[in-house]
Amino acid sequence: MAVVGSLSGEPPLNLADMLRSPFNQGISEMGFVYGQNVMCECRWAEFYYDRLPALAADLVSRKVDVIVTFGGTPSALAAKSATSTIPIVFTDVGDPVGIGLVASLARPGGNITGFANISTELMPKLLELLCELVPQAGVIALLVNPNNPNSEGIIR
Repeated sequence: MAVVGSLSGEPPLNLADMLRSPFNQGISEMGFVYGQNVMCECRWAEFYYDRLPALAADLVSRKVDVIVTFGGTPSALAAKSATSTIPIVFTDVGDPVGIGLVASLARPGGNITGFANISTELMPKLLELLCELVPQAGVIALLVNPNNPNSEGIIR
């Protein structure tokens, strides 16, 4: 039976939603059925990002077949540090090349690949557009989790 390791810094908002996620729908479309030919070992750090390396090491010790990381950079870096042999698929990483996660977007190399989120680079443009749309706005608030390393690029 195939075992998918899931690693995230944040818990799912709702476990039922997690089971209906696009990732799980894709697994289904590929012919996998949970409990019959695939299992999932899910680990999340409950917003305590310093726990991610231990959680990633736990997935590696359980010999999962692949690790899928959610929640951006912290989860992906923890998985990369934990193994150089188990395939890793990351999601929502702002600059995977800049942080040394992959060699390049075209050829990531090693055992890791995934989906980059370039919204950090677009933040200045989004702010510019907001100022044009609402020129009378004197104060603009941005809510971010300061403990998430992804937030640093957003609030610069």
